[in-house]
Amino acid sequence: QVQLVESGGGSVQAGGSLRLSCAASGYPYSLYYMAWFRQAPGKEREGVAAIRWHFGYTYYAASVKGRFTISQDNAKNTVYLQMNSLKPEDTAIYYCAADYRALDVARLLDPNEYTYWGQGTQVNVTS
Repeated sequence: QVQLVESGGGSVQAGGSLRLSCAASGYPYSLYYMAWFRQAPGKEREGVAAIRWHFGYTYYAASVKGRFTISQDNAKNTVYLQMNSLKPEDTAIYYCAADYRALDVARLLDPNEYTYWGQGTQVNVTS
């Protein structure tokens, strides 16, 4: 079992940056994948980025490639999402997710694949 807690959300102007953090506790040592998802009001939850725990291989949604970077700090059991060049359409609640399973690479950004979820952190990007 693992518990996930997101932090770092807030309000920022378009073009600005934010860094989100997801701290894992409980038993994070054998996690296989960790990922970030987001959900805007009235829209479905969508995958943003995923990372292979410990190995650091990363995967991104096309909408954030070149702007967002997912990374990990193994010593702190924490995954980060650095968000640059933010746009109003990035406004959403951002969720951290994790799983112990060797998920299919083709479905790493599918929210239905993940078992463990944080409570989310709000990101507002204003024009």
